[in-house]
Amino acid sequence: MKKKILVVLTNVSKYPNFNRATGLWLSEAVHFVEVMKTNGFEVTYTSPLGGYVPIDPHSIEANAMSEIDWSFYTNEDFLNHLGITVPAKAINFEEYCAIYYTGGHGVIWDFPNNKKLQEIAIGIWNNGGVVSAVCHGVVGLLNIKDNTGEYLIKNKRVTGFSDSEEKESQVDKLLPYLTEDELVKRGAKYSKTANWGEYVVSDGRLVTGQNPASGAAVAREVLNILQK
Repeated sequence: MKKKILVVLTNVSKYPNFNRATGLWLSEAVHFVEVMKTNGFEVTYTSPLGGYVPIDPHSIEANAMSEIDWSFYTNEDFLNHLGITVPAKAINFEEYCAIYYTGGHGVIWDFPNNKKLQEIAIGIWNNGGVVSAVCHGVVGLLNIKDNTGEYLIKNKRVTGFSDSEEKESQVDKLLPYLTEDELVKRGAKYSKTANWGEYVVSDGRLVTGQNPASGAAVAREVLNILQK
């Protein structure tokens, strides 16, 4: 089994229509990566454009940080990787057994319509690999189509950042769409737990997590599928 995982990050640092910073929600990357690396997997960080990935400042406030978050945030090698992510166009999907889309509000703008990321994901899927995402990162799944031309998520069980969590965050009016609504529009079978609770849904080789609390749980489920 190939032991390489592709982790997808946003390049968007600011809401296009509002003076509010965004970027990668740190925990959604590092909690997943910690599990996969601990189990011997190699990680490649990619982004739509390549190069610099901003960290959402709200994700590194003291009350949002765990020991794992601090260990990555103070790790020079990890931070350097965020400065030199591999552009999606340079990725060969054949090298990877799984893809994982991280969140942060920035992905709302640069994940859904990126054709290269869609090609990578369906390539991994067609090779028997795992397609996974957490929180807003599930918007990267919205427009992936399978070999029949149907949306990959159609009739599949999924979760992702909920409308109620978006409203509680008080940014729902600043977004061009809401994640939960778009999943449902594409025929996915959406479910959720209470706001901010850990929640993961798997449907075959498709694994999704609801919110920032769910990254490690997504990783454990991906690992379980890969080890079968």
